[in-house]
Amino acid sequence: MSAAGLRVVKLGGSLLGDRARLRATLAALAAGTEGPCIVVPGGGPFADAVRRAQAALAFDDALAHRLALDAMGRMAEVLAALEPAAAIVRDPAEAARRAAAGALPVWDPARLRAGRPDIPESWSVTSDSLALWLAAEVGATACLLVKAAPCPPGAGPAELARLGLVDAAFPDFAARYGGRIELRGAERAREAA
Repeated sequence: MSAAGLRVVKLGGSLLGDRARLRATLAALAAGTEGPCIVVPGGGPFADAVRRAQAALAFDDALAHRLALDAMGRMAEVLAALEPAAAIVRDPAEAARRAAAGALPVWDPARLRAGRPDIPESWSVTSDSLALWLAAEVGATACLLVKAAPCPPGAGPAELARLGLVDAAFPDFAARYGGRIELRGAERAREAA
């Protein structure tokens, strides 16, 4: 599937710490300022709870991965509650169709709970890599990661992973994705203010 001009926009869970920026970003996406797009939520505090539970109870990474997917689903609900134009969608193809029609789909990755051979079930894969996976899956021309932290200009996927700005699997997913990868960090938000 290919969608001309379609973008996947991952909103980091850490943006919850900047309510005004999160709401403004959602409103801008709903208004179409980035063109047709699919929103991918980070796991935010829900994923942090999974990390704490795994540390306390020592369950395996495969379960932690599935629970982190659920955390992204809960963040999808939060984003949809914050932006009336947003609608939760679980099917990638349906999300692409809705975006092309001018809607603002927020992707809930619940269908990935069944597992996929191309997605490792570990903390090496977070919503950053899953955004790239979705972008490749729907043929998006760009994948934008919106972060709360400052992002160094011109850093490639390996450098971003080394700095801890994206997950460890991100360089591998980036190598499989043929579109443009962009990062927008806190410094960009300050410039726009």
